[in-house]
Amino acid sequence: MADSSKSPAKIDRAALERVLARASELQAATGDAPDELTEDQLIELGKEVGLSSQHLRQALAEERTRSVVPDDERGIAASLFGPSRVSANRTVVGKPTDVLATIDAWMKNQEMLIVKRHHADRIVWEPRQDFLVGLKRAFKVGGRDYALSHSFESSATVVAVDDMRVHVGLDADFRTARRRSAQSTVTGGIVGAGAAGALLVMGVFAPIAVLPAVFAPGIAIAGARGLQGRVVTRAQLALEQLLDRLERGEIGRRGGDNLLSAIVAAATALPPRRG
Repeated sequence: MADSSKSPAKIDRAALERVLARASELQAATGDAPDELTEDQLIELGKEVGLSSQHLRQALAEERTRSVVPDDERGIAASLFGPSRVSANRTVVGKPTDVLATIDAWMKNQEMLIVKRHHADRIVWEPRQDFLVGLKRAFKVGGRDYALSHSFESSATVVAVDDMRVHVGLDADFRTARRRSAQSTVTGGIVGAGAAGALLVMGVFAPIAVLPAVFAPGIAIAGARGLQGRVVTRAQLALEQLLDRLERGEIGRRGGDNLLSAIVAAATALPPRRG
């Protein structure tokens, strides 16, 4: 006869995760598993296994702002010259529309970007190409680095976690900067090969003459990788600093830009002249 006083077996967190994953695989194999669930359904399922709705909503917000690493980040270009994308994310206090509008204003005013695409919870920007904006970046007006000005595009996704908080995902794509690095490496290799050919024609001892062709590509790759590394490191810092300001609620407080900054800002705001 079974002992009815015996307490039920307990399952620790690691075992629970393995059991749920395996059960999901088994159900998927039978074809009975739904392809999609609504957020409410997922939260209800989570409650049944002891997960709080707050943590589930946080995880859902992080999933919706998660960056997908493209295939070219695992290819030869990434191996030789380093990554072309950076991202940062954080949960901050605010409403989705307000936080996204604040980030939009920051990208336009502090990084000199313009809107490329605008969705309900996501905005994509690209660098402005105005002459005066280029001067402002070159002279680092206001003491800013304009680290995102070298990007192909930058983006922000803002998703509500609850009534008081949002999860912010920021991304910056520097594929064009890496492409320029690759092109400079090819140029360096061509120059090295040309130098080696010239030395051979001049009668220089062959093992010495071919040295430029051997070492020039390696030197070019090392230099290009170092440059790309500095670009993405500065961009990563810029994204993290933006999140820091959002977290502390500092964005929106107007600072004292100098006169040149004010002149350039006013000039770039003027509509283009019609011919």
